[in-house]
Amino acid sequence: MQTKLTLRLDDRLISGAKEYASAAGKSLSQVVSEYFAALLSPAPEPFAATPAVSALRGILKESDVGGEQDYRDYLEKKHS
Repeated sequence: MQTKLTLRLDDRLISGAKEYASAAGKSLSQVVSEYFAALLSPAPEPFAATPAVSALRGILKESDVGGEQDYRDYLEKKHS
């Protein structure tokens, strides 16, 4: 069931929202409806690493990872 909703918004906000809807090829009602649906939907599940990725976690030691200066030195040597 659809119900009519009246909103009071700033003129500039309405104008911008109409431009956005038009550019997206949608009605303003559709944009608002999709936004409300997104607000009410559950948060996405956090990313779950695959077993192969999990096995790699922690494999590098801090000393194995070069710093910013190492990268600068590499670029300087490469481009000189």
